[in-house]
Amino acid sequence: MNANFLQTPISYLKGVGPNRADTLQSELGIRTYQDLINLFPNRYIDKTQYYKIGELQRSNAEVQLIGKIVHIKTVEQKRGTRLVASFIDSTGEMELVWFRGQKWIRDNLKLNTPYVIFGRTNWYSGKFSMPHPEMELLSDHEKGLRVAMQPVYPSTEKLSNKGITNRVITKLMQQLFMETKGQFAETLSPALLDELKLVSRSDALFNIHFPKNQVLLAKAQFRLKFEELLYIQLQLITKKLVRKQRIKGFNFDQVGEFFNTFYTDHLPFELTSAQKRVLKEIRQDLGTHAQMNRLLQGDVGSGKTMVALMTMLLALDNGFQACLMAPTEILATQHFNGIRELLGSMGVQLALLTGSVKKKERNRIHETLENGELQILIGTHAVLEDKVRFKNLGLAIIDEQHRFGVAQRSKLWHKNEIPPHILVMTATPIPRTLAMSLYGDLDISVIDELPPGRKPVKTVHRYDNNRLKVFQFLKEEIKKGRQVYMVYPLIQESEALDYKDLMDGYESMVRDFPLPNYQISIVHGKMKTEDKDYEMARFIRGETQIMVATTVIEVGVDVPNASVMIIESAERFGLSQLHQLRGRVGRGADQSYCILMTGHKLSTEARTRLETMVRTHDGFEIAEVDLRLRGPGDLMGTQQSGLLNLKIADIVKDNDILKTARFHALKILRADPLLDHEENKVLRQTYALLVRHKNIWNYIS
Repeated sequence: MNANFLQTPISYLKGVGPNRADTLQSELGIRTYQDLINLFPNRYIDKTQYYKIGELQRSNAEVQLIGKIVHIKTVEQKRGTRLVASFIDSTGEMELVWFRGQKWIRDNLKLNTPYVIFGRTNWYSGKFSMPHPEMELLSDHEKGLRVAMQPVYPSTEKLSNKGITNRVITKLMQQLFMETKGQFAETLSPALLDELKLVSRSDALFNIHFPKNQVLLAKAQFRLKFEELLYIQLQLITKKLVRKQRIKGFNFDQVGEFFNTFYTDHLPFELTSAQKRVLKEIRQDLGTHAQMNRLLQGDVGSGKTMVALMTMLLALDNGFQACLMAPTEILATQHFNGIRELLGSMGVQLALLTGSVKKKERNRIHETLENGELQILIGTHAVLEDKVRFKNLGLAIIDEQHRFGVAQRSKLWHKNEIPPHILVMTATPIPRTLAMSLYGDLDISVIDELPPGRKPVKTVHRYDNNRLKVFQFLKEEIKKGRQVYMVYPLIQESEALDYKDLMDGYESMVRDFPLPNYQISIVHGKMKTEDKDYEMARFIRGETQIMVATTVIEVGVDVPNASVMIIESAERFGLSQLHQLRGRVGRGADQSYCILMTGHKLSTEARTRLETMVRTHDGFEIAEVDLRLRGPGDLMGTQQSGLLNLKIADIVKDNDILKTARFHALKILRADPLLDHEENKVLRQTYALLVRHKNIWNYIS
């Protein structure tokens, strides 16, 4: 079938027309024949079996029967009437019941004529009944495209109200298959079809919409999921290859005085083998004349900042400047203080640029950046301003990149004629499946071990009625000189409620931990930045023992002396947030604790989240559970939720198919990067079509 024919507007399909076309477009995004073909069923009703009335069980199941209507009557009831028909087969009798549309049904039913009926059975007063059955004359049923397993398509309230039922969509699908004669252009190469024993595209599309049985359905699903994931991987890997070939990067071939002096004289502890491995991967990237674009993943406290600093020193050794950008002022300041301390007396020129830097200092930074005196700039979004110009920026590091928009990141790219090397860091572990799909065009490094001497944080779940015991435990920890975080949820819609929760919590803490023995800080979103920073600073200096806060402390506050994290209403937090918050403690040598406080009423999902937190510290395992619970869209936040707008594959459930697709995409592109070879002709044509019709989702990295 000609691909252009499938771009025909849906209004031209027999049975659609302009009004239905508008509804299909607004509700399901169906504009063309192609879109309708790609409307895949959510589930299937198995109609491979015909039951007898005498075999029915009281199971409230959906069943299909063949029989005749022998009698129809209208029955009065408290409100209105119901239409009741007696339906018989060779083994018994049951009732069919309608509460709506009675006149139309009564006028159209044929007595003593074989029908196929389908619906959910009820057992009432010693007899089976079926309300509002689907009905078809046996003669029509035998003539139609035999749908053994009936597809159930996505629907909305508006579609139902406009009469576009599942049955209507099935009829439109049948019409489309008749117009196309069920012939669809093949989109995979003969080699792939043969090697993976895949069914043809025409067979796959027929059996996804009109499967005769479970085996044919499974083959169709595998084929279509593989195809969808293969083309996404082809696009991502092509982007990566193109970038490596076309986008020239600075060649950092020197490992010089800055790096070596730091490594021999200033390194506070032996690097972990994971840090060494990641540094080696980065150094290989930096010496290839191609631009580095690498994602560095590592749990909170795994030593990403050390890797970032040593990478910046490589840039300095090769005569370039480096910058590190963080999402908040607190985090940028912390990076600055930490890096300044690590560099000690090495004489590296570094500066901090945030929104609150005074004009005089800001002007000095601008000037020394442009003349090249300033070697390392650490800052927030302020780094992106047009006024900030580097003499020769060779490396840009972005921390917690999911908090920056795409436009902001591209600004960093354009600070130079040749784009700088990019290292993106995140402490939010991204499940491998998602990383393969979302960041398939980035090289990925993982720091998967903690520095020596770090003790895992002990995590427990406690109910509100244990609060007195928990408070007693806090007093013992504070007596040892430790500090405590107490975090309350923050959900934008109910800011007033959150504020009330936080203030109630603060007041009860003040009662239980009175002055002068205890000092308490409070931090929340309604405070002015300077007040927030003042309270944070008091806690960091150890002047207050307890910090009551909303989730503003989720990213980046580093207080080694804080050993207890209490999370109030822990059931209201997502898994990745709970994991991030737990990472705020356990930064010193002492044993640290995370206490998850909840009420007794918990949903199954909340229970799973809490049990996962108590069971494991592995950020990747936690992220996998989170992905299963929330789905890919939610996991990446709204800014990126449209990314995996997949038609049939599910990157969580179809992880194995994704790996197979990536393996084959890599194999094909290694042998034939431009898909020029004759055997890949069909892949090249399909790829070009998909890109033209925007059916491949442009991934953001």
